[in-house]
Amino acid sequence: MPQQEDKQRLNAIERACQEKGMRMTGQRRVIARVIAEADDHPDVEELHRRATAIDPRISIATVYRTVKLFEDAGILQRHEFGDGRARYEPAGEEHHDHLIDLNTGEVIEFTSPEIEELQRRIAEKLGYRLVDHRLELYGVKKDRD
Repeated sequence: MPQQEDKQRLNAIERACQEKGMRMTGQRRVIARVIAEADDHPDVEELHRRATAIDPRISIATVYRTVKLFEDAGILQRHEFGDGRARYEPAGEEHHDHLIDLNTGEVIEFTSPEIEELQRRIAEKLGYRLVDHRLELYGVKKDRD
């Protein structure tokens, strides 16, 4: 991911925190930066590992509290992909769905206009206007013949 895009995401996270009146300590800024730079969906333990590489004084409890604070404020989105770990990504990113590899735990983001339209049509057919949704697909790689 280009460095300029990382800075824009970081700025958006910090800006969202400021707009919500959050006090941004140095440790919260490090955690926000780690989240902004992530190109995966890290759990708290992974966020802690990455944050302590920058500032070894950050405790796991600080990461848990900060993640909870960001999540409650709508800055982070929490995902549970069936592996027993809550994973996170910045909220407000462009809509996308997830395909989870059950063998490796890899999370692949994708978009599909066809799926989006089908979901809208299904909701409409059932008498609803779709306002939000989340799609998670779980699979294993097919053997190559």
